[in-house]
Amino acid sequence: MGLLPILATTACSAAGPDTTAAAQTAPAATSADQRPFTATEVSRFDQPWAMTFLPDGSLLVTEKRGKLQHLDLASGQKHEITGVPKVAYGGQGGFGDVVLHPDFARNNVVYVSYAEEGTLDTRGAAVARATLALNADGSGALKDLKVIWRQTPKVSGQGHYGHRLAFGPDGKLWISSSERQKFDPAQDMSGNLGKIIRLNDDGSVPADNPFASQGGVAAQVWSLGHRNVLGIAFDANGKLWAQEMGPAGGDELNLIQRGANYGYPIVSNGDHYDGRPIPDHDTRPEFAAPKVTWNPVISPAGLMFYSGSLFPQWKGSAFIGGLSSTSLVRVAFDGENAREAERFNMGERIREVEQGPDGALWLLEDGSKARLLKLTPKA
Repeated sequence: MGLLPILATTACSAAGPDTTAAAQTAPAATSADQRPFTATEVSRFDQPWAMTFLPDGSLLVTEKRGKLQHLDLASGQKHEITGVPKVAYGGQGGFGDVVLHPDFARNNVVYVSYAEEGTLDTRGAAVARATLALNADGSGALKDLKVIWRQTPKVSGQGHYGHRLAFGPDGKLWISSSERQKFDPAQDMSGNLGKIIRLNDDGSVPADNPFASQGGVAAQVWSLGHRNVLGIAFDANGKLWAQEMGPAGGDELNLIQRGANYGYPIVSNGDHYDGRPIPDHDTRPEFAAPKVTWNPVISPAGLMFYSGSLFPQWKGSAFIGGLSSTSLVRVAFDGENAREAERFNMGERIREVEQGPDGALWLLEDGSKARLLKLTPKA
């Protein structure tokens, strides 16, 4: 595959040297009175992690401690969905993502990800599918829940699960499997840590995966060399993009290519948190390089491509929530190149971003008593 060019952004020059070949300065964060949208609080949740809209316009929200909430936006009523799997709560672990089967309107199948306990103080991410049975009052349950994928191997620690989910235009289920803060497994094909996974909707392995001939867990893998992927999404052209929380000064946005190796922990445009340097991407051209890197970091969370009409100027842009940067970041694209175009100061850590049925942007803040915000154009 061809080498991908690097476009880097830095929020300010005082935060350290830029280590990339083509650096550019990120736009200053836009303050609340300058933002082109109004942010309206709709509800609050306890440590929310992900959300997805149902066809009727209501919302499913995961809470990290292990709850799945169903919010009726018309009435404001919230109901807890029963039948959720037991989660390994602690550190970065707990309840993760929730997405709908592409044919949800017919089969009512949903997919959830979560951290799962193992033996001898180990944990790993798991993905399960279930049927969502809703009652007329908005309550409901997950039924016939079945685990279809697990991180291999389960390891100690409570960080870097990843477990973001997306269905592609090919109808396949894509999973981000982060490297659990263990570094080298991202390059080890005997396990699926530090990889992006592609499966059929029942959890079986597609015969056309790039490493299918190797068998075992390697057959699940689409790409490798990832650290902590906390957002995956397809653009309007069917290309898969992934944002990655990197080491110190090394957050990334990557265009995901079949069978590609993204180099971690061998290369990164950041360094280890203990100060040990990591060679930059340009020192090892055999590894796929990021399209955008951030130093200072944004601590990315969530990723979506905007296709609505409420904000026509943003059609085709991607949006990423910022945790440490307490921001909403807009990324613009020119073919297969990308750059940070705008950054909006939200004043709180942003965990998740989605597009609503009417084209509004929806954000989940991070932490306890976190707000669900609806962003609409200013009048």
